[in-house]
Amino acid sequence: MWVLFMFFSSIRERRLWGWTTAVLIAIFSSLGLAQTAAGFLRAQGLITAAFWLGLILIGTAVLALGIKARPGGVEIGIGLSIIAVYLIALLRMTIPEERSHLIEYSVLALLIHEALIERSQNGRFVPSPPLLAILITSLLGTLDELIQLLLPNRIFDPRDILFNILAAIMAISGRTLLTWARKRWPR
Repeated sequence: MWVLFMFFSSIRERRLWGWTTAVLIAIFSSLGLAQTAAGFLRAQGLITAAFWLGLILIGTAVLALGIKARPGGVEIGIGLSIIAVYLIALLRMTIPEERSHLIEYSVLALLIHEALIERSQNGRFVPSPPLLAILITSLLGTLDELIQLLLPNRIFDPRDILFNILAAIMAISGRTLLTWARKRWPR
């Protein structure tokens, strides 16, 4: 067990990787149930509400990670722009199940990015945390689709891989832009 403590640079990093693993397990374990769950939510008239709840949680996570103190005018403008980009992207997707990729992989990307930043800030070598987080998230999104090749009633869809990559890019870009604005225009 002590070997695990030596691998992580801090307790916070270990916690972030733990949450990342939990989210990944949730994504992968829901692959077989996704259509059933979507059908149930649709039948109950809750699929749109579930989508909006996910969107609100993503926006909150991006803003919480990017803004650590009271935001200035520039940060508020950037935050609203990020929200607008997510809304436009999500509203262009006509199938609610496709929207879930944007939500799931945004959360995953933010957790990975935050863990890599924590590791880097604690003196461990991490080459370009934003790019590495996008790469790791993209590979996990590809693995998600490859797993679907093995499941009955599921298909491999390269477009889903692109949605996963887009989600990672959007989340990491938003968080990085907010952090940059805070440093560029301090209060």
